[in-house]
Amino acid sequence: MIIHNTWRLLDSGIKTAQCNMAIDEALLNCFKEGDMPIMRLYGWENALSVGRYSTLWTSLDQQTVLEENIPCVRRMSGGGILVHGGDLSYSLIMPRDWLREKGVKESYHYLCAFLLHLYEKLGYKADFSGENIVDELQSDICLTGNEVYDIVIDGKKMGGNAQRHTRHVLFQHGSIPMGIDEPFFKPFFRLDPGFENAATLERLGTSISYKELATLVREIFCETFGVKLVPGSLSESEERQAKELLADKYSQERWNLHG
Repeated sequence: MIIHNTWRLLDSGIKTAQCNMAIDEALLNCFKEGDMPIMRLYGWENALSVGRYSTLWTSLDQQTVLEENIPCVRRMSGGGILVHGGDLSYSLIMPRDWLREKGVKESYHYLCAFLLHLYEKLGYKADFSGENIVDELQSDICLTGNEVYDIVIDGKKMGGNAQRHTRHVLFQHGSIPMGIDEPFFKPFFRLDPGFENAATLERLGTSISYKELATLVREIFCETFGVKLVPGSLSESEERQAKELLADKYSQERWNLHG
């Protein structure tokens, strides 16, 4: 469980998909034993992100994606294809020992507690899909897939969350959907993107800006875990590595399209 009551807060604002994923990996790679745990908040310009082992062209229309030059970035974590641009994302970086005794499902449930409290604060009853007895379904498209630790509201999936573990570090990131620009994103998919299966704050009746939601997320995170957040910025080593990852990996077709 969380044993450090002070976290470092990084609010990156809205950035490109490639920049966001480069920063996430730089934070993971630079995290050392004894470092203050990190919560990062960030938004996206319109983009697609795909899981580390996702297959793109089964679900996406290759010609349209390439012709329209829609940013498409491969995450270092698992999961399926996600649309971005109307969402606020978070990343958590902490020592792996904190949750080493918990299984994967338990660690998701523990860390996602602040999301359940967030939706409760907004007036909605959110559960994990396993508790709602929703059948598990594997898919290369995040919104049409279903894992037992996915969050659902009224039977509809609410964003997605994924983890990456190293020997000493636990990394989790996820997305809080404010809305989905269906007309913009639908032409990029060959298969049903599952938009009708998705919950968003807009569809639930909540109109909220990125700034307002980020403030609320910070407050709920502190209340949920009994911690305080100390605003900061990237260190020199984190910024340097993020720039290197952006240039050498996340801007490269060989990684983003082929893995």
